[in-house]
Amino acid sequence: MTAETLKNDVAAIVDSMRDELLALSHGIHGEPELALEEFKAAARLTGAVERHNIPVQREAFSLQTGFAAEFGEGKGPTVAILSEYDALPGIGHACGHNIIATAGFGAAMALARLNGRLKGRVRYLGTPAEERLGGKELMAREGAFDGVDAAMMIHPSNLNLITMPCIAISEVEAIFHGQAAHASAMPYRGLNALDAVVTAYQAIAQLRQHIRQTERIHGIITEGGLAANIVPERAACRFYVRAADVHELALLKKRVHACFEAGALATGCRAEILWGATDYLDMKTNWPMAKSYEANAQKLGREFFPLEKIPPGYAGSTDMGNVSHRVPSIHPMLAVAPPGVIIHNPEFARWAASDKGDDAAIDGAKSLAFTALDLMSDTALLDQARADFAATAELSKKALEQMQEPVGHSHHGGGCGCA
Repeated sequence: MTAETLKNDVAAIVDSMRDELLALSHGIHGEPELALEEFKAAARLTGAVERHNIPVQREAFSLQTGFAAEFGEGKGPTVAILSEYDALPGIGHACGHNIIATAGFGAAMALARLNGRLKGRVRYLGTPAEERLGGKELMAREGAFDGVDAAMMIHPSNLNLITMPCIAISEVEAIFHGQAAHASAMPYRGLNALDAVVTAYQAIAQLRQHIRQTERIHGIITEGGLAANIVPERAACRFYVRAADVHELALLKKRVHACFEAGALATGCRAEILWGATDYLDMKTNWPMAKSYEANAQKLGREFFPLEKIPPGYAGSTDMGNVSHRVPSIHPMLAVAPPGVIIHNPEFARWAASDKGDDAAIDGAKSLAFTALDLMSDTALLDQARADFAATAELSKKALEQMQEPVGHSHHGGGCGCA
């Protein structure tokens, strides 16, 4: 049985599942849920897996909304196919995770229906909390990718890209504790926590002039006080800090940390600086796998935008980067909207449930399954993927170690999704 024959069969299976897949995509899209709150989406996906007569583990690898299913022959490689399904506050699936969920599900279920003709195993993982909290990193620490030879997923975009330009990211929350007082009668008795936040914010704004072009610092004030006539005794802000890789990120985090300390020092307030427990690493694209994916997607009519023409600084972050430093991985982008549509925008959310978005879900399922079949049937490709990963394995090991080195106190957050 040739790989091409199996691909033709997979394509036919995905086409036969089209109504099921699009109902799943639109159902998840219609009820967006935030990180670690994706109970309806997880229920939809796990229920659908079981309807295909595949056992599924719910609450997998320490996460309530995570899940895992595995099937296939034990002799060949194990390929992990991933689904994400969390949404963004206020703007829903403006990152198109309903399509990620559907493509991963479709690819896995189509491979499962090859009736024992697989030359390897598939581990289908539901990976929640990508937009915040780093679900894949949390699952990885519990063994989700142990024994996996390769991992893959697709991500919606306004372009077809062989990979997502990714940089490392860390989340930090700073809470300032001051002292309340009457803002008119006795302001001298107060310590203004909002002033501490604003001072820190301005210090970070000044820092931005003196960072690398590959670095980003951006954030919001999450608490600013209770009333205008009360000196705020508590105020808070949340920032994302990004750099090209985890080594540069560690240096930038220290500089940002100092800005928060400056806000406290200037106002006499106490600063509680909470760095995320799960930094997101840069994406280590496995190029033999990526080229295989590209060829498979091109056969479906997808034309890819040249990476060298991407504008400088066009980059996001994803916890798939953390997976890519553990096992050979790919994270290609599929166009679900025209080039001018901005991701993380309500308009993009509308496209994620459009005909163009539906086509991306179907193409994504097929191209992921095709690439998994290539890895299972072509030992030379698998060897090339392993060699490509091994070439920088020591650097990846150091990156994973450095990611967990604390800057200050930690909280159970971290990272920001694909923005």
